[in-house]
Amino acid sequence: MLQVIKMEQWMASVDPASEGGAQTPSSVLPSLRAGREPDGRGVVRLAGDWSLLPLREHFEPLAEQAAGLATSCERWDLSALERLDNAGALLLWGAWGKKLPTDLVWRPEHQAMFSKLQVPVPPRRVKRRLPPSVDAFGRDLLLLADHLLSATRLLGQLVLDCQYLLRHPGLIAWRDTSAHIYRTGAQALGITALVGFLVGVTLSYLTSRQLRVFGADVYVINILGLSVWRELGPLLAAILVAGRSGSSMTAQLGVMRVTQELDALSVMGISHTIRLVLPKMAALSLAMPLVALWTSGMILAGGMVAAHATLGLEYQQFLDGIPAVVPEANLWLGLGKAHVFGLLIAFVACHFGLRIKPNSESLAIGTTSAVVSSITVVIIADALFAIIFQELGI
Repeated sequence: MLQVIKMEQWMASVDPASEGGAQTPSSVLPSLRAGREPDGRGVVRLAGDWSLLPLREHFEPLAEQAAGLATSCERWDLSALERLDNAGALLLWGAWGKKLPTDLVWRPEHQAMFSKLQVPVPPRRVKRRLPPSVDAFGRDLLLLADHLLSATRLLGQLVLDCQYLLRHPGLIAWRDTSAHIYRTGAQALGITALVGFLVGVTLSYLTSRQLRVFGADVYVINILGLSVWRELGPLLAAILVAGRSGSSMTAQLGVMRVTQELDALSVMGISHTIRLVLPKMAALSLAMPLVALWTSGMILAGGMVAAHATLGLEYQQFLDGIPAVVPEANLWLGLGKAHVFGLLIAFVACHFGLRIKPNSESLAIGTTSAVVSSITVVIIADALFAIIFQELGI
């Protein structure tokens, strides 16, 4: 009987304005009353439950009321509060102007709560922004430094793996090397032949028009022979192989990263460089001189056809003139450069392939960057070879 009477008394004291069926007894509703102390000082006494649930209906009115009283009352009494949580503390903290009143009566648990709010906030430093062009240039420099560091690490690992394979030749992936020679060499003969022939036709046609003005038609053989065997043939073959085979190597490693095959190899204790990188580099370094030789031959074939059509030079005259005007050293220099180009293309392609993250966007960006970087590295290496050979008088 006593429990029923207490329940009826509680229901009579609930706040009828509560929404959603969640009603709060009026005895615990948050409230504050302003008064005067015997010495004439203003005092604000808080009562009720100053937690999140009761405050949700009265947060803004209480905040405005507390802020208005904070300017006129120096003494705040929190001793009669039934409950105070972070929501109530933040309300009072904002009303007090984010500082404690000069005269405050509170309980120890209140003091611990407000001490967290008194932690000084360091002043926000305004970052000086650089111009967009300077900022982009700085990011590119950092990215370049990161690539160089990663490439140096990969190169060091390859050197260590080569030393290890010399002691354990049974671990050399001969089948993979043979397969890559077929893919990067034999399957690239068609596109290199077509492009080489057309380049030879264009170069011979443009050269013959200028030589005809001076009556030096026969020197088209000298120009084509020296430029093709030493420079144009290896360089054109390297650019075509970088776009065709280099992108394929990068995409293969990138797909293995996306499908977590590289992680599986690491779990099984299989080295990425021994199983994947070294076979590609060995295969392309062996196939590249042959592809360059084939491309140079097709360029000369195209040049011979164009010279016969425009200048009337006989095919036999062209074929007999090539060995006479092109020293044998130029052939070996071109093949040596092609060998180095193959190593560089495979190394750059594998470098970008191993850096690809397991998502499709990174795969596309990495493949594109690998092709562009491979062609750039090949052209830089060709320029360095030209300077070195010029200094050596070769």
